[in-house]
Amino acid sequence: MRNQRAVYWIKAMIIAALFHGAPLHAETSQHETVAPAFQSAIPNIPGKSLVSAVVEYPPGAKSPSHHHASSAFVYAYVLSGAVRSQVNEEPARVYRAGESFSEAPGAHHVISENASDTEPARLLAVFILDTGDHPLTTPDR
Repeated sequence: MRNQRAVYWIKAMIIAALFHGAPLHAETSQHETVAPAFQSAIPNIPGKSLVSAVVEYPPGAKSPSHHHASSAFVYAYVLSGAVRSQVNEEPARVYRAGESFSEAPGAHHVISENASDTEPARLLAVFILDTGDHPLTTPDR
């Protein structure tokens, strides 16, 4: 019973961390929306968790530049449309459906936006991070 409570608490904290510091903007088409998809402790890697979310970009929408939790390795897979991304000092690049990119822990995600002004875009973001490391996303000030 104690393990079930611990798992429930960890899941609740991860979901809360996913949204802390990254408000959803469903009421406007200029911002992304984020929906949690999956979260779980990784059983064979003590202290690590996997969290994923689907990020939807309406036409022309963008995310503010941001950092993720300091321990987070991020893998992003474009589900549909095209997403323009720039991480750290790398050049900006457009990723289309079926393409992916990653962000090392501590990376600065400078650009994350829909590459189209007429078509929506969706991506799956997968985080591998220290359990309890949050917030998952912190916009630049």
